[in-house]
Amino acid sequence: MNVEIGLMVEGQDGLNWQNWQQILETAERLGYQSVFRSDHFVNPHPPDKDSLELWVSLAYAAQATERIEFGPLVSPITFRHPMMTLRYASAIDDLSNGRLVLGLGAGWMDREHENYSIPYPDVPTRFAMLTEQLAFSTRILDDPQPLDYAGQHYQLKEAVLLPRPKRRFPILIGGNGPLRTLPLAAQFAQEWNGVYLNIDRYRERQQQLNEAIAAVGRSPADVKRSLMAGFRWFKDRASLNEQLQTASEERGQEVTLESLRGVGLFVGTSEMIIAQLAEYAAAGCQRFMLQITDNDDLEPIHTFAEEILPHCQRR
Repeated sequence: MNVEIGLMVEGQDGLNWQNWQQILETAERLGYQSVFRSDHFVNPHPPDKDSLELWVSLAYAAQATERIEFGPLVSPITFRHPMMTLRYASAIDDLSNGRLVLGLGAGWMDREHENYSIPYPDVPTRFAMLTEQLAFSTRILDDPQPLDYAGQHYQLKEAVLLPRPKRRFPILIGGNGPLRTLPLAAQFAQEWNGVYLNIDRYRERQQQLNEAIAAVGRSPADVKRSLMAGFRWFKDRASLNEQLQTASEERGQEVTLESLRGVGLFVGTSEMIIAQLAEYAAAGCQRFMLQITDNDDLEPIHTFAEEILPHCQRR
């Protein structure tokens, strides 16, 4: 199996400079391929925790690391004017010598918009805004000529991106929706990222994405495939069974390995997780982003690096 294994950090869930520095250093030293992070101000519910502003933290990552890829997973259309997002991304990609992946999305959390007086249009409007962002961002990245663009939500006149980025950095679109997200990924993205999909749903979304790609005249190879999910490692089957029993008693209903995997988790002993990753890889997944659930506790990613990473990717 030759897949890429990266980390996914929740930037609003207690992320501060100390643990961000530790995460980046640890990921690069242990051989992870990438570190992505969310772009949120707060969690859906209190209590609120430390958070780092996305682009400031990625500018730091560009200088603090030498090898890993990084980027937002994903940056919502509502937070910043999309031309500013493009300028930030271009500058940071150059600063890192070409290691940024620009993840974009429509946004979904109403609380952070209400808390900070950020307009939060309905779903169709947000996707219309995202579509326009993708349309003119793609044109500006691909063509150095000044751009005039007349959209419903954004209008540009003689817009340029200077200095020109040193490379055409990739755009990632994240999300599972077959009606809006997958068609946008098919048309504009260089990478599609699914979120917490079990293997059956992942295969289904892959097929739908391939059909959407064919409909716009692109090749399936034009769009990299990745998946963001959590993981739970156990040293042996006895430890796993004990935890399943405890969880069943706490919830008042049976919790099984299959039920946990059914919600998109990677769960089990090293051998089990390796086999599960291989199943997704056979279904077309090329990169995995493992969600860190506690930014102050990096022991799980040490364990994963020791037990599983050598079986997944060439370092």
